[in-house]
Amino acid sequence: MLDFEKESSGDVLIERVNLTRATTAEAGIIKKRLLEDIHVSKKKIIVDMSKCLFIDEIFLGALVVSFRRSREAGGKIKVVITPKVVEKTPTITGFLKVVESYSSVEAAIQSFRS
Repeated sequence: MLDFEKESSGDVLIERVNLTRATTAEAGIIKKRLLEDIHVSKKKIIVDMSKCLFIDEIFLGALVVSFRRSREAGGKIKVVITPKVVEKTPTITGFLKVVESYSSVEAAIQSFRS
């Protein structure tokens, strides 16, 4: 399994993060992937971090930059994140005020449809 994978569900692009630890080492990779998605006019993006057990603040910062760029381009990025990560990551509360988060990919997809 690759660390990052893309798939689509209709007009929604899903960026899967297949890491247990999303850290500074991978922050540049996810930022680049998301900015490329935005550049090719993907308006509905879900970042699935459901496999992550830990997310550091540099990785979160890369996501925030991407969310802002998406919004400026008329798009929206939503995240799938588990409650365990929220409990273990003190800095995530500010992050969750900026983005919409869901407990499953299906719920995030449905939110784009309603």
